[in-house]
Amino acid sequence: MTQPPSPDADDALDVENEQHPAGLPPIQPRPLQVFSLHTIAPLAPASVLGVLARLGILYLGTYSGQSAFSLAWVQAAGCFVMGLCIALRDPITATYQPLYLALTTGFCGSLTTFSGWQLDVFLAWANKPYTHKHTIHTIVDGLTLLAFTFGLSLAALQFGVHIASSVSATFSIKPHPLRPSGFVTILCLCTFLATIPAFVLLPKFDRFVVCSALLYSYPGTLLRYTLGTKLNNPRFPYGTFAANVLGTALLAAFYVLRSSSVSTNFNACIVIQGLSDGLCGCLTTVSTFAAEIRAANSKTAWTYTAASVLAAQLVCVLVLVPAWSTHAIFDTVRCLAHGSEQD
Repeated sequence: MTQPPSPDADDALDVENEQHPAGLPPIQPRPLQVFSLHTIAPLAPASVLGVLARLGILYLGTYSGQSAFSLAWVQAAGCFVMGLCIALRDPITATYQPLYLALTTGFCGSLTTFSGWQLDVFLAWANKPYTHKHTIHTIVDGLTLLAFTFGLSLAALQFGVHIASSVSATFSIKPHPLRPSGFVTILCLCTFLATIPAFVLLPKFDRFVVCSALLYSYPGTLLRYTLGTKLNNPRFPYGTFAANVLGTALLAAFYVLRSSSVSTNFNACIVIQGLSDGLCGCLTTVSTFAAEIRAANSKTAWTYTAASVLAAQLVCVLVLVPAWSTHAIFDTVRCLAHGSEQD
């Protein structure tokens, strides 16, 4: 099946022809370099906004008696926006070259999280924290998290494509091209740099919940973008695969630290929580994962899906099972916003 290309590898290079004001033939603007400041700087505010949106949706979706797990809303929202961007790729890139990359790789990639999804699946299969239930129910619980998130993400992506395609077919979209400027680039970088004084000046609770994650958002996105650009190829998205597996391994390691005696130190908790939500959340992505599956042929799509899930679960086994076996960590996370251990 023929689908739009993966959003990570070549987003920064495509652009529409502009019409010369004097009526001369269209000219081709100079394409941006993949790692130029004009290209990667917009990823900074997009990453910050993506993390803020993810934490906000998680907060709204977490309450007593909830019917659905809150991370499902996060993945659905990110994949829906990704679908909108895929369908509107041409007018977006014609308006401002780096914008498409910022929206897809930056915002959607930071909003969704592959590592959080896979860690939740593994913890469900491991029955952690422990609840008294039959083994078959534990297996079904993990499969529910796995299959529901996978199906919901693909459905939300396709729904976004459908909505955007319907709107663009009904209304004529005439982009007004804007050239990348140094002012916009500096403003984007300053948006990320502003997270540093926010982390220093805001109360400890805000640092734990939000600010620490924002500090690590842009580095995570930039690493994912670099891996995708360097390693992705038409046969298999090795870059996204590597980013998702690496991020899952790191999140599992941070989970061990958050469940160990280190968690009694509140400052350590702030850093570990920030690395978990910021670095791992932005390094891994479900939106690009879903878009790549949609764009691939059936054989590649199934191979990519199975390899990603199996590799992520394997690194969780390698990191978490030895820690549990040696009783080096508790069954539950001990890092809490108030800095004390969970009772």
